Amino acid sequence: MSLIQIKNLSFRYDNGIENIFDDVSVNLDTNWRLGLIGRNGKGKTTLLQILSGKLKYDGIITKNVDIDYFPFKVDENKLTMEVIQDFCMAEDWEIIKELNILNFNIEALYRTFQTLSGGEKVKAMLVALFLKDNNFLLIDEPTNHLDDVSKLDVEKYLKNKKGFILVSHDRNLLNKVTDHIMAINNSNIDIIQGNYSVWKEAFDRQNNFELK
Repeated sequence: MSLIQIKNLSFRYDNGIENIFDDVSVNLDTNWRLGLIGRNGKGKTTLLQILSGKLKYDGIITKNVDIDYFPFKVDENKLTMEVIQDFCMAEDWEIIKELNILNFNIEALYRTFQTLSGGEKVKAMLVALFLKDNNFLLIDEPTNHLDDVSKLDVEKYLKNKKGFILVSHDRNLLNKVTDHIMAINNSNIDIIQGNYSVWKEAFDRQNNFELK
């Protein structure tokens, strides 16, 4: 177990009037399966970009793991096996074993990445990410545009993994695979233990209390 420590994080876009984040401090356990939620425009993508080093910010982020993002850029002219091995340096047997969990057509490993279906591309990239050592994953909408069978494959796979932040509009997916929820509010962040339903119950209870 290790921690990603975010201390006094503040961020505002150059053309922005208000801060997206204002002096936010949270600790993230790299063993968590963390769901990231928040209304559109509240900063979900911004936070992922900050954590992956794509945006400059005020504050301190301390970590001793690599941060990797899904989806990542791929040379689609390469064989799928090469794409995966370029990213994670795993052995052939390790890749095949992992892909079998996702019901991936192993023959597709020896075709160019560009010939894969959308579901096959998602599965190949997820395996590349999870086979890499000492990393923490930022997984952005992995089931978008997938059929129901592929969605279920991805759901079962993520449920047995750990060490990631998941952004998804699919509340069922968040319920099935997360054990903590990180909610972006007005310029601050709350983390609770439990899945989306646990968070929603607490959120509704607090709202009802405030209304009364």
